[in-house]
Amino acid sequence: MSPRARLVVRLALVLGASPVVAHAADVSDAWARSTVKGQTASVVYLTITSATPARLVGASSPAAAVVQVHEMSMQGTTMKMRPLETLELPAGQAVELKAGGAHVMLLDLRQQLSSGDKLPLILRIEGADHKVVEQALAVEIRDAPPMMKSR
Repeated sequence: MSPRARLVVRLALVLGASPVVAHAADVSDAWARSTVKGQTASVVYLTITSATPARLVGASSPAAAVVQVHEMSMQGTTMKMRPLETLELPAGQAVELKAGGAHVMLLDLRQQLSSGDKLPLILRIEGADHKVVEQALAVEIRDAPPMMKSR
């Protein structure tokens, strides 16, 4: 390939990648709960901050047949969990996906998740322009933190 052709390809890649940069979100504190043999579900917690208004519209992982964004909420005295179609990501505001709130569910696991390993996870983020960007993560797998001991 000629130097000119390489330059054109590089320029096309940079220009083609610009929407990704515009919609990519900052993800921190991401971790997945480890599982025991035979367990078919787990959860991912993380904090996500988008510089511009955006929405988390989905997720996927080769480790699970189904990956959904879920929300926990109280209905009377019962805690209910339901899938969310979208999760709003207000510009510049950290959105924490945590126990008892919104989180990523991994269902029909294809493998055991072992502490210390990495879980490949793709988040699908839709910007205000309605373009969806896939953001790949390598999420640390950890054992669940011990429950707080009663006094």
